Amino acid sequence: MAWAHWGCCPWLVLLCAFAWSYPKPADLGGEYVKNCSISPPYLPVTVVNTTVRLTALRQQLQTQNLSAYIITDTDAHMSEYLSTPDKRLEWITGFTGSAGTAVVTMGKAALWTDSRYWIQAEQQMDCNWELHKEVGATPIVTWLLTEIPAGGRVGFDPFLLSVDSWKSYDLVLQGSNRQLVSITVNLVDLAWGSERPLFPSQPIYALQEAFTGSTWQEKVSDIRSQMQKHHKAPTAVFLSALDETAWLFNLRSSDIPYNPFFYSYTLLTNSSIRLFANKSRFSSETLRYLNSSCIGLMCVQLEDYSQVRDSIQAYTSGDVRVWIGTSYTTYGLYEVIPKEKLVTDTYSPVMMTKAVKNSKEQALLKASHVRDAIAVIRYLVWLEKNVPKGTVNEFSGAEIVDKFRGEEEFSSGPSFKTISASGLNAAQAHYSPTKELNRKLSSDEMYLLDSGGQYWDGTTDITRTLHWGTPSAFQKEAYTRVLIGNIDLSRLVFPAAISGRLVDAFARRALWNVGLNYGHGTGHGIGNFLSVHEWPVGFHSNGIALAKGMFTSIEPGYYKDGEFGIRLEDVALIVEAKTKYPGTYLTFEVVSLVPYDRNLINVSLLSPEHLQYLNLYYQTIREKVVPELQRRQLLEEYMWLQQHTEPLSARAPGTASMASMFTASAFAILGWSV
Repeated sequence: MAWAHWGCCPWLVLLCAFAWSYPKPADLGGEYVKNCSISPPYLPVTVVNTTVRLTALRQQLQTQNLSAYIITDTDAHMSEYLSTPDKRLEWITGFTGSAGTAVVTMGKAALWTDSRYWIQAEQQMDCNWELHKEVGATPIVTWLLTEIPAGGRVGFDPFLLSVDSWKSYDLVLQGSNRQLVSITVNLVDLAWGSERPLFPSQPIYALQEAFTGSTWQEKVSDIRSQMQKHHKAPTAVFLSALDETAWLFNLRSSDIPYNPFFYSYTLLTNSSIRLFANKSRFSSETLRYLNSSCIGLMCVQLEDYSQVRDSIQAYTSGDVRVWIGTSYTTYGLYEVIPKEKLVTDTYSPVMMTKAVKNSKEQALLKASHVRDAIAVIRYLVWLEKNVPKGTVNEFSGAEIVDKFRGEEEFSSGPSFKTISASGLNAAQAHYSPTKELNRKLSSDEMYLLDSGGQYWDGTTDITRTLHWGTPSAFQKEAYTRVLIGNIDLSRLVFPAAISGRLVDAFARRALWNVGLNYGHGTGHGIGNFLSVHEWPVGFHSNGIALAKGMFTSIEPGYYKDGEFGIRLEDVALIVEAKTKYPGTYLTFEVVSLVPYDRNLINVSLLSPEHLQYLNLYYQTIREKVVPELQRRQLLEEYMWLQQHTEPLSARAPGTASMASMFTASAFAILGWSV
């Protein structure tokens, strides 16, 4: 999944320098364009009336003696996706985009967001709001300095601002005679009142041992070992990100959309383990699993989630040193730890350890991708039969692929909202249809499907772009150059410990050669039944060094504004490369197992090395997927796969020969031979 849309810090750093082109307001239809200059103003049906909400919030500002209040698009754990009660920015503004910051004063209300959401914000916010087409602390503070008087107090919820974000605001405000004030009670929550949705309360459960790479006791011992070896000798590690605690204890739940997490913190010391969560959500079986009834090195003491700040403050009153990752720790916890007792890194040791999968975790993730390929292939076969009938739209298609994934063994739902985009809609890299707003799939247009699944053994993410009719020469060239970029990066051999940003250009080179490019990141890490965007692996500027055992997506693309979009995404495992001379070099092993659209490949643009790579990849798909198709007696899907993995050559057309199709059919009927 193209990941430039990640919202909160640290995701904000991923916003690229490459600007997207979006439809102009005039292209949207007059009914979607508000007009605040007339009386009464014209507001489209997509707008949310926020007058009452802003009045309630301003009453809270008066109570706290504040001149302004900052509202972020985050939760207390810097999660990518938000649970409904954490969607404060959406409630106060009406804006549903995944990235933005709002500021409310006694007289004005303003939203800052990036170019992906400018049109959406105009469609959703009423005339109480002004839109600022910038991001970052500097433009927000610049605006504040003109709107509030000297001596003014700017309030914020310290649990919704990362340490790094707080430092950005604090630095810009220094010397301005305005004060940044930490208010531990969220003022939007007070304004929201009883209408605010309740937090999730589903059970927190332990994964079966078959789906874990190590026991939680082994993981705890490993982190403690890292503490002992650290030159600053921390006595504790504090974990804030939800996937850190989920991974450490092999626990899962469903508090966050598309992610199997639960609200929690962990304080792991040399001699104790404290898990902060809602105690009532643990069954007696899970409590036994955590050894929660004892006190000792391997006994997990459950403490109430709301007590984490007080507990951290009490712990740090002693002779201790707490190791944190600043990217996910919020200022609300950071501010109660004496600075001389802090050991800081950008990412916690759990985040770094989790990024490298052991051999069992690798096998589990690979197995999940075989089943995921079956679901996607079933969908592609279904599309070929139904799109020509004119009965499929983007939304109904997304429902079908989600349904097919849900029928796979160990399925636990989609890993993100399916991007099902036809024609010009695919030019918006993060477009997702709704039941009310969608486009019909057509044999005359390109179709982009970016989707993934959560399974007990792994998380998946794959993108394929299709055309069932006659694509233009430019569409085929653009597709093929995107494919070349995917191949060039996938087959790259590179030195161990190199940063991902240093190899990003290999995915873009074929596009750059003819003056084309794409404006999102080239890839992101992926978890074992955890996050589909697992930080900090990838090809972005502040990612960590690539290492054996990491999984990353590889997803170049191209987007023609107002016409079509192309993206080809695979998940790959970083493995040791076999080189002629001794040395420590790495390469990628692709674990996604769905063929590319032959109808869109211009074979003449492919080198012999590209063709060799593709044909070996198709052979791998057959070896891994066909046995499962045979086992499940999926004859139609077997036939489709045989046809679409026929070897390509410089002379061959993009489709399988009738003879090969007949042979495959005969083999299938007689004995399912490959």
